Amino acid sequence: MKVDVLLGLQWGDEGKGKVVDVLTPKYDVITRFQGGPNAGHTLEFNNIKHVLHNIPSGIFHTTKMNIIGNGVVLDPISFKQEVDELEAKGMDLSQNLLISKKAHLILPTHRILDAASEASKGKTKIGSTLKGIGPTYMDKTGRNGLRVGDIINNFEAKYEELKKKHEQLLSMYDFEYNIEDFEKGLKEGIECLKKFKLIDSEHKINEYIKNGQTVLAEGAQGTLLDIDFGSYPFVTSSNTICAGACTGMGVAPNKIGEVFGIFKAYCTRVGSGPFPTELEDATGEELREAGHEFGATTGRPRRCGWLDLVALKYSVMINGVTQLIMTKGDVLSSFETIKVATSYIIDGVETTEFPYELPDKIEVGYTELPGWKADLTGMKSEDEFPEELKNYITYLEKELEVPITIVSVGPDRDQTIVRS
Repeated sequence: MKVDVLLGLQWGDEGKGKVVDVLTPKYDVITRFQGGPNAGHTLEFNNIKHVLHNIPSGIFHTTKMNIIGNGVVLDPISFKQEVDELEAKGMDLSQNLLISKKAHLILPTHRILDAASEASKGKTKIGSTLKGIGPTYMDKTGRNGLRVGDIINNFEAKYEELKKKHEQLLSMYDFEYNIEDFEKGLKEGIECLKKFKLIDSEHKINEYIKNGQTVLAEGAQGTLLDIDFGSYPFVTSSNTICAGACTGMGVAPNKIGEVFGIFKAYCTRVGSGPFPTELEDATGEELREAGHEFGATTGRPRRCGWLDLVALKYSVMINGVTQLIMTKGDVLSSFETIKVATSYIIDGVETTEFPYELPDKIEVGYTELPGWKADLTGMKSEDEFPEELKNYITYLEKELEVPITIVSVGPDRDQTIVRS
C-alpha cells in the first residue's frame, strides 16, 4: 500500500480539515506530519462546528486510528484543552489517538520567545500566531529541544535546564513577561500526554503500510507557507509540502501514492507577506464576509483576493499533485464576473513562473470568466452545477493539467460533491 497525502496549495485555510473528515472513511489511519497548534482545521457536521489544532481531523471517526507524527510540534497545554473539549462531547480519544515520541514539545518559554521576537520586529513582523512554533523548530534544528518521549524520563530537570537557556535569550529583548502566567496548565498538560500511547511512529506507520492498511497524511498550513518554497520570510517553520510527509512520518518517497491538493476558488492569507491578487476594496470585503474569512486559530480577518494560477501551478508542480479539490465555490456565487491571475508583471517583464521574491506591490495579468450567480449550497451532484461553474472547473483543469475530483459547496461534510 501507499500513503496518500492531502495538503493545502495556497497560504493555508483551504479547508483541509473538512476534506480529511470526508475522506477518512476510505482510510484506516490518519496522521498529521508537520506544524502545530498554529493550524486550525475546521469541521462541521450535524450543524456543529469543531476546530482542531493538534489532533488529526479523522478523530471523529472512532474506528479509525489517528497519529500525531514526529514532524509535529505539540503544545501540552493546548493539547489538553483540546482533549478536554472533545471528551466533554463524549469522545474517548485514548482508543484511537497515538502520539510519536519524536514529536517536539512547545514549552511556555517558546511562546514567550515568539512574542518577544515578533514585538521586536515592529513593522517588519511576519504575522506569527504567537503559538511558539518558530522557536520550537529552532530548538529542534539547534538540537536543544525536548520531545514527547522526554516526558517519561526526568522531564522536570530537562525542562528547567532548557528554560534557563531561554531566559538568557529573553534577557536580550526589551520584553516584559510573567513566566508563571505562561506555565499555567503545563504540568496538567504533561500528565494528559502520559495518558496516551506514545509510540515510535515511523515503525508503526510502516507496519500499517506493510500490512496493507490505508494511510492518509494530513498537512497543515499551505504550500506557499513552506519554509523552503513559500513566500520567504513570511512563512511557517516547517515543510508544508508533500516531501515534508516523508520526513514528518518516516516513510520513504516511493511509499507516497495519491497527492490531494486543496485550493479555494479564490485566495486568502492571514498575517503579513506579499499577496499579488489581494483585493483591498469592497470586492475583497464582500469575499471576506461571504466566506466568513476569519482565522480559526487567531480570529484575525483574512486578506482576500482572486485565484492566483501562477502560484497554484507552482504548488501543483512542487507537490506532484495527482488530484485537485476545490473548496468555497459557493462563496463566489454573488459575482457577475470572476477574475483569475494568469501572469505577473515584474519590472516590466511578464512571467508565468512564481519568482524567487515577490515585491510588496505587483502588477497582475488577469483572465475574466463569467460568474454562476446561483446558490450552490444545496446541490448534491455536479449535474446540478450551472454551466458557468462547469466552465470554470474545466478552465482550471486545462490550465493546471490535473483533474478536480472534489468540489466543496458549503462548510458541512454533506456539502461535498465527488465528481465522476
